Parts: sequence; C-alpha cells; structure tokens
Amino acid sequence: MTDSGRKQSQAATEKENVLDKLDGHDALLILKALASEDQSIAKRIEQIALEYLRNVDVEDIASQVYSTLESLEVEDLWDQSGGTRYGYVEPSERACEMFEEALETFTDELNKYLDLSLDKEAKNYCMGILKGIDRFNRESRNQFKDWAEDAPFELSERILDDWKKACKTPELMQEMEDFVERDLRS
Repeated sequence: MTDSGRKQSQAATEKENVLDKLDGHDALLILKALASEDQSIAKRIEQIALEYLRNVDVEDIASQVYSTLESLEVEDLWDQSGGTRYGYVEPSERACEMFEEALETFTDELNKYLDLSLDKEAKNYCMGILKGIDRFNRESRNQFKDWAEDAPFELSERILDDWKKACKTPELMQEMEDFVERDLRS
C-alpha cells in the first residue's frame, strides 16, 4: 500500500471513530444543529425519537427499578444519618429520602413521557416503576429496606396519583386499575 493509500485509510478510520467518541451532550448539540439547518431532517429526527420512545417494556423498567433499589446500601444510610455536626438526622427519614432519590431518574423519565403526551407509553413506564417497587418490597432482603419500611408504599401511591392526575384517557385509567389489582401485592 502506498503512503497516500495508508493516509486515506487512516483518515477514514479516524472519521469512523468520531461518532463513537461523542457523548450524549455532544450528540444532542449536533442533532439540534442538523435539525435547525433542514426541516426534513428535523422531522426525521423527531420520527426516530418517537419510535425510540415508544419502545417501553414494563418488565425491563421493573428490573431496572428493582436493581436500583437493591443497590441502596445500609452503610450509606448509616454514614448519612444519626448524629452529625449539624444536628441529628433520623435514619428512617433519611432512608425514605434515599429511596426517593434512587427513583428520581425514573420519575423524571415518566414525566418526560407525560410532557410529550405519550399517554400509553407513560402508562407502561408507570407500571414498570410500580412493579419494580413492588418486587423490591416483596423480594428484597436488603438491610436498607428495613429502615425505609413505608417508603415503597408511599412513593408508589404518589407516583400513581401523579400519573392519574395527568392521564385523561379512561381506557388507560382502567388498564392501570386492572394492573394494580392483578399485579401488585404491596
């Protein structure tokens, strides 16, 4: 291979790797720049995004929620509660806060679906969150759970109530009620 052939091959390899090197923020900026330059590209980006967002698997969300809650460490709770130089932090209160903080990315994602009026997907995402919390409440042997006894029920109720306030479709409301009666044992 000649020097110019190697340089062209190396340049092609470097170009191929650029997309692999972008982080989410960089990719978003590039997508927005493309969308602002060409309306047909903007429509295609939106179409692909909606196709991606419509792929909500209840079981997958439930597994992610369960894993996230299962990763809560009682040692972290002990480090963040009890006597501190700022006063006393009740361990059970801090445990409930930590439980809620662990689920924040999931509730933010649910709110994204609600904001986009993706009602069916929001229902499925909500079901996944509730199912994951229920599974954690029933199956987990994590010591952390003992400190946050009421958190699973209280947060599930709040998430469900928030979803119900946003849902305007009677069929979806009925599907959720049936799901809660059939699949949740908390």
